[in-house]
Amino acid sequence: MTISEYLLFIHLKLISMKNRLFTSLLILALSVSFASAQDSPKTSFAIIGGLNLQNMTGKAYNGDKLNNDMLLGFHIGFNAQIPIAQQFYFQPGLLFSAKGSKTKSEMSNSTTSINYLEMPLNFVYKTACGNGSFIAGAGPYVAYGISGKVKTTSDLPTIESDIEFKNTIELTDPLDVPFYKAFDAGANAFVGYEMTNGVFCQLNMQLGLLKINSEYSEYPDDKTAVKNTGFGISTGYRF
Repeated sequence: MTISEYLLFIHLKLISMKNRLFTSLLILALSVSFASAQDSPKTSFAIIGGLNLQNMTGKAYNGDKLNNDMLLGFHIGFNAQIPIAQQFYFQPGLLFSAKGSKTKSEMSNSTTSINYLEMPLNFVYKTACGNGSFIAGAGPYVAYGISGKVKTTSDLPTIESDIEFKNTIELTDPLDVPFYKAFDAGANAFVGYEMTNGVFCQLNMQLGLLKINSEYSEYPDDKTAVKNTGFGISTGYRF
């Protein structure tokens, strides 16, 4: 073998080794990328429902504290869980939620029930715990009233009145109609546990930050301030 033939042989060997090395590195990079894609969390969805223990708290017309009792309601809906960082997620949802309160007096008892379409916008922390994950979340919510009723019982026949939604009560509005604002907003918080099969359970807390009582246009001294507040328990399935 001549020197030129030997050099050509070495050159071809180096090219072959480079090609094999490049191919191996490419396969390794693709494998790592695929494994990472497999392991990284993906957007998931859940159906959710449960019970509410709701109240309407705040001040009466003269500024005295409202003494209402909690009302048992419910909520049902769905949410999405979108990964934003390691163990952290953004969780928007849409719920049908029944809220309200009970009021007792010497003369009568009344129940106020308001049904809302509610959108919680929570930020969630999720970490492995046992055979599942511990979850905790908090964030704002916005809600819009779609229907409601006030039921009053006494020695007289029971009276049921449908709620009308408007921001301001005028002098020309009827006196026997209960008025509330449709829009509500506040804060959510919850803690819970999610099993590996997607079934989860959580305890909820909610604090309304806006007044939901309609305001009288001709009574600027009115101190009424009614807000939604409550607790609840939810269960659901994430897929």
